[in-house]
Amino acid sequence: MTLERSSPRPRGRYKFSPFDKGRTSDQNARTPEDLYRQLDEEFHFDFDPCPVNPTFDGLKVEWGKSNYVNPPYRNKVPWILKAIEESRKGKTVVMLLPVDTSTSWFHDLILPNADEIRFIRGRLKFRPKGYPAQFPSMIVVFRGKRTDQPTGEGQ
Repeated sequence: MTLERSSPRPRGRYKFSPFDKGRTSDQNARTPEDLYRQLDEEFHFDFDPCPVNPTFDGLKVEWGKSNYVNPPYRNKVPWILKAIEESRKGKTVVMLLPVDTSTSWFHDLILPNADEIRFIRGRLKFRPKGYPAQFPSMIVVFRGKRTDQPTGEGQ
């Protein structure tokens, strides 16, 4: 198998990564309804800590028992950390995230903590405009496991 060489990317041409377009409107894209509906049927969400027009800070409030999170991709790491924290309290967290397996957040946060990673085939079309994402997406599931419970040793 031979791999084609691509020409090197011009230095200084890109200010942001493909996942950070630097535009506020990109950060407010809603999950496609059919995708949300499928996930809700499976997980029965009772809380969205990251709604499109929030009236609260989802990083500072207690989350529900089953949570759906489509975080602003420009600032996803605090949301991933909060998802891990909430899952350790026994809560389920389902996140829609861009696929970027080359990043430290993927290797250091997602891989060691996620119970499931589902790669979505094709590109999602985000609402309200229905424009296709410029990146692949994945569903990351943290199934709530209480870490403050005894491990069973000495029982």
